[in-house]
Amino acid sequence: MAGSVQVSPGAQITPAPSQVALPTNYITNFDFLNQYLPDTYAEEFERYGNRSVASFLRLVGSEYPTNSDMIKWSEQGRLHTKYTDITAAGTGGDTTSICTVAGGTCTFRVGQTVFLSDNTVDSSAKGVITAVGTGTFTVAFYSDAGLPAALASSTGITAFVYGSEFRKGSPGMDGSLEAESSFFDNKTIILKDKYEVSGSDMAQIGWVKVTTENGADGFYWFIKSEHETRLRFEDYLEMSMVEGVQADFGSGAEAELSDNSAAGTVNAGTQGMFESIETRGNVWDGGNPETMTEWDEMMARLDKQGSIRENVLFLNREFSNDLNDMIAAQNSYGAGGTSYGLFNNSEEMAINLGFDGFKRGYEFYKTDWKYLNDATLRGGLVGGAINGVMVPAGSMTIYDQVLGQNATRPFLHVRYRASEHTDRKFRTWVTGGAGDAQTNDTDTMSVNYLSERALCTMGANNFFVFKG
Repeated sequence: MAGSVQVSPGAQITPAPSQVALPTNYITNFDFLNQYLPDTYAEEFERYGNRSVASFLRLVGSEYPTNSDMIKWSEQGRLHTKYTDITAAGTGGDTTSICTVAGGTCTFRVGQTVFLSDNTVDSSAKGVITAVGTGTFTVAFYSDAGLPAALASSTGITAFVYGSEFRKGSPGMDGSLEAESSFFDNKTIILKDKYEVSGSDMAQIGWVKVTTENGADGFYWFIKSEHETRLRFEDYLEMSMVEGVQADFGSGAEAELSDNSAAGTVNAGTQGMFESIETRGNVWDGGNPETMTEWDEMMARLDKQGSIRENVLFLNREFSNDLNDMIAAQNSYGAGGTSYGLFNNSEEMAINLGFDGFKRGYEFYKTDWKYLNDATLRGGLVGGAINGVMVPAGSMTIYDQVLGQNATRPFLHVRYRASEHTDRKFRTWVTGGAGDAQTNDTDTMSVNYLSERALCTMGANNFFVFKG
């Protein structure tokens, strides 16, 4: 009989942090005449394990300083030019044809040899360019059959240059081509947080020893709260680089946050990884790719991009299991057992039903991404859910507009504001008059956090985002 996880009780996403001191933080029953005193454990139980989700950017990227609000860089353009919306004038059999490029621009030159096709079987032709106009070029065909009839009736011809040919003693190539680059930019955002505790509460000892993921522990609840605030802020630093979006001009966020009043100029928000991939990269939508045919389709898309051979998949639990099942199904003995590889069978051995990745022309390494599984974050989302991302491994060379020189950077990296006099990568300072703070006469201690940073997604055309 098949079973399933019951909806009740649900996955607990509470208790949540509170802005006030909770009465359950301290002992309230001081009746020493009561013989039935509570039997309490001395330490707090970590029922959710390591609750932090900040690990993704540490694995795939680095951090570099910048001294400007705006970060600019350029990426190489395509080496070759192909037009995909061309109309060829004339009728079938014409020895020459005037081809019109949609959009009115053409970088082809006289003497170059060109390939024409309407992307159907046996409907292509090759010729040499004899004249170039504004948005047009004239082709003299090599074949005595001239212009194919299928091309003469098509309005969606594809054309690209594959070489050139000139007569003996003829002049050189007319004109030259400039290298094409694509320019991108992103702006830093300022993140802040604060933890505050009164002097009286600092003197109160809790009834149980507490600890946090970064190793801080003690019997004072404000120690736990302060360190949890720090951990939460560190998570925000990564999450904002992943989820950040640029504010549209005229939006409410732009009106609230922008300090640049120039018309049409937005100085609010930052482009996070998801928005970068969805805007400049590749999107797989409608469910997880679960067959080799679907992965072959993805690899065909990568062939048309940078063809980065090594890639890392950061997946949620569902996608990771789907990929495990797909890889296991490639084993010819999988239907009758679990012989995924060579091993010495024994009754004490645990069967490994998971895979670290696979190779099929490209190499894909996979790992779980806690952020996509966390019940308080993206875990469990249905509408607009993101099941994983594919990040190319290695680095790329770009021209840094600020440095004024070429620089080698990971495909994903963070830029934080810094100069000779200040570093805003992760600032923390204490204010107030309680504890060690000696800045004013207020009987509180405030721990302040600040960072100013932006994420640079280089070569986003080599990334994939998988949406449910």
